[in-house]
Amino acid sequence: MTLSEIARASGVAPSTVSRALSNPNRVSPAMYERIARKAREMGYESAMLPGGRDRLSSGTIALVLPNLSNPFNLDLIRGCQAQAQAAEFLFLMVSTEESVHVETTWLVELSQTVDGIVLASPRADDAVLSGIADNVPIVTLNREVPWLSGVLIDTPAGCSQALDYLVSLGHRHVAYVRGPESSWSDRARMDALTARSAHHGVELTPVGNFLPSVESGAAAADVVALTGATACIFFNDTLAIGALDRFRRRGIPVPERMSVVGCDDIFAASFSDPPLTTVTAFGERAGRAAADLLISQFSQRDRAHRIDRQAAHLSVRESTGPAPRD
Repeated sequence: MTLSEIARASGVAPSTVSRALSNPNRVSPAMYERIARKAREMGYESAMLPGGRDRLSSGTIALVLPNLSNPFNLDLIRGCQAQAQAAEFLFLMVSTEESVHVETTWLVELSQTVDGIVLASPRADDAVLSGIADNVPIVTLNREVPWLSGVLIDTPAGCSQALDYLVSLGHRHVAYVRGPESSWSDRARMDALTARSAHHGVELTPVGNFLPSVESGAAAADVVALTGATACIFFNDTLAIGALDRFRRRGIPVPERMSVVGCDDIFAASFSDPPLTTVTAFGERAGRAAADLLISQFSQRDRAHRIDRQAAHLSVRESTGPAPRD
């Protein structure tokens, strides 16, 4: 009896059978029971079947990112890679370039070849992700998925702080430049800003959806200029930095005529022109936490899902100021 024969009978790849029988903690409990039951039915003999669930050995972890254009993702990579290497796991990285199809294709492929996946800001729907998680442990980052463990950076609360601050400066009309349409984080921030603007009784104008790039930020600045808003909050710093240059070219001084707030606090935010007020999120810390959460699943019998919530806060710099008097 071979692993390939068990795989055909179980309807999975041979690599999944190998993982299940050599280290069951690397597949879901349901998948382990399915494969182990089929192996026993077929007369497969293995020392791993009765007691393998407590065994831990190094393997491969993949980090799946929506793009590489956002410098914040470099912080996630550093944190995740450092934690994986410290635990002696091989580290792989895949970018999906904001494509749901590419993301799903890669997840299906990786579920047959790696031991665990950290999935940052996934775009696929919950049903797809839950199906993939039946084959390989998954930890999400900046997306809450039922029954999956994950790390959430509380940027919605940070955006609410940004709106509070703008209102304190006298702004009564604020634009929110939205990120990719499929972004869970963007929807969460939009919901938080909508509730907070209602609390303050100020006007909130959503703008776009935009891909997180400098070029898209310039295009977003043109739209913001048409709204009549005196301040704007951007989905991320890359968009906001692109907008700063465009506002300057249009003769709209920042912050005298337009206050600008970003999100993430990437390296370039502190020396943009002017330095960018932004919501500070600690990407490297989040990457470490996500990898640690995944690795802990390999060594523990308790596979109950956990959510690690990390705080974000507003960092005030020179891109924001009092609302113009006129």
